[in-house]
Amino acid sequence: MAQDDLQKHLDNAMYGTPLLKPEEQRKYMGTFRERCYLTMTIAQMKNAENKTNFLKELEQHPDATVLLNGAMAIDLQSAYIKLINERKIRFTVVNDFVENTPDALGLILTAKEAVNEPTIDIEQKYPKQASTNQTEQPKQSFWHKLFH
Repeated sequence: MAQDDLQKHLDNAMYGTPLLKPEEQRKYMGTFRERCYLTMTIAQMKNAENKTNFLKELEQHPDATVLLNGAMAIDLQSAYIKLINERKIRFTVVNDFVENTPDALGLILTAKEAVNEPTIDIEQKYPKQASTNQTEQPKQSFWHKLFH
């Protein structure tokens, strides 16, 4: 029994403490899915409407922390850091397990404890509004067009 404890202690010293749900932590930049209020991919971060919706979420969760992908383009990263700093929100730039691809997570709004939000993707949480200016006119029949 003591041998198992010693081996466990040596393994922890050599390899670090084992992670709980390591794949989930890699995907969500070191945190768990249950702690996320909102996520944005790098491609979504470039959309102005998504940026506005992100600011709405920041107002709703002033005690949250923002995790930023450290591999994304520096101009996009610095634009969001400026927005976050103006609102005095904590943020961390994560450089482990991140990549610079359009579908990679670029930003996560996270809590210290589990919040279990059902929808965290920004475009699912804030669906784009259809244009209400265009009213659809009924299709006219061939005969109506011919005689009018």
